[in-house]
Amino acid sequence: MRKLLLLAVVIVSGYAVVTQEHALRPAQSGSESDDILAGAFARGKNGLQVEGQGEVVRVLPDDTDGDRHQRFVIRLDSGQTLLVAHNIDLAPRVAGLFQGDRVQFRGEYEWNSEGGVLHWTHLDPAGRHDAGWIKHEGRTYQ
Repeated sequence: MRKLLLLAVVIVSGYAVVTQEHALRPAQSGSESDDILAGAFARGKNGLQVEGQGEVVRVLPDDTDGDRHQRFVIRLDSGQTLLVAHNIDLAPRVAGLFQGDRVQFRGEYEWNSEGGVLHWTHLDPAGRHDAGWIKHEGRTYQ
C-alpha cells in the first residue's frame, strides 16, 4: 500500500512539473518572454504555449499545402527569430503586415534549428487547444 501511495505521489508531482512547463506563461515583459523562448530553443522544446512580441523581418508567401497559413518571420528583442504560421482557414489574415511592423502573439512554440515556429495563433474550433492570437496595429486576429 505504501508503494502504491508513493507511486501516486510521484506521478502527481511529475504531472505538476510537466503541466507547469507546458502551461501558458504570460509575458510580464518582452525580455521575460524572450528568455522563455530562448530556453525552449536551447532545449529543443515543442508544444510550449508562449506569448510575446517582435518585429516583422520578412513576409513570406502563404503556405497553401493543406490548411492555408500566412507566414512571416519575426525577430524578438533578444535577436531570436520565429517563423509564424498563422492558419488563415481558421482565422482572418493579418491585414497590412509589412517588414518593420511590431506584432504581439500567443501560440504554440515548436522547435526548429532556425529559432522555432509559432502556430496555433487562432481559436480551436473543437475547443481542445488553448486559443492563440496575433495583435497588429490595435486589432486582434484569432
